Amino acid sequence: MPDAVKTRAYRSARRQAQAAATRACVIEAARELFAAKGYAATTVAEVAGRAAVSVDTVYTSVGRKPDLVLAVIDTVLGGSAADQRGYVRAIRAHTSAREKIAVYAAAVADLVPRIAPLQEALRVAGATEPECAEVWQGLVERRAHNMREFAADLRSTGEVRADLEDDEVADLIWSMNSAEYWQLLHQRGWTPRRYERLLTDVWTRTLLTAGN
Repeated sequence: MPDAVKTRAYRSARRQAQAAATRACVIEAARELFAAKGYAATTVAEVAGRAAVSVDTVYTSVGRKPDLVLAVIDTVLGGSAADQRGYVRAIRAHTSAREKIAVYAAAVADLVPRIAPLQEALRVAGATEPECAEVWQGLVERRAHNMREFAADLRSTGEVRADLEDDEVADLIWSMNSAEYWQLLHQRGWTPRRYERLLTDVWTRTLLTAGN
């Protein structure tokens, strides 16, 4: 009996590994196609073809096209859960609010320009596709939740202005790290590094007490 249990466990682990590898392959195929053709022009059949799997496998391993976009975004970010992401761990490791802001601003300037086209595509498609609208709204709410966590982390340093509520802190950061905000700046010729400097400057001077 023990040998049978070990065999079943081994087979189960192998199946899980194969499923994870298939999912990763599908997500990478979707990422490449979205980058080359855009969301609207990419079909699930094309993603399946590039990943060398069936369309049904795309659906079972990741989901429909809006789910593919979300999976690509999460891959770029480093995971769907904030605490899985390297930059979040780096932020929490610092003890001063200024350092936390600097790390986060650098991460935003690196990541948002890469995921903004996908987020915008979801938003636009959501006008006619309820599934896209649902995924996009989920992203919006997830970002808002994560910013409330960030605001609380900043507050723990004792350096955030006492006259600001945590929700106000979170909402300011949430608005400036959005795809929409970046795209407006990008239209005016801003670079990611200039964007990073702006975020660091505004968040530091607006949110922290004098001298911090």
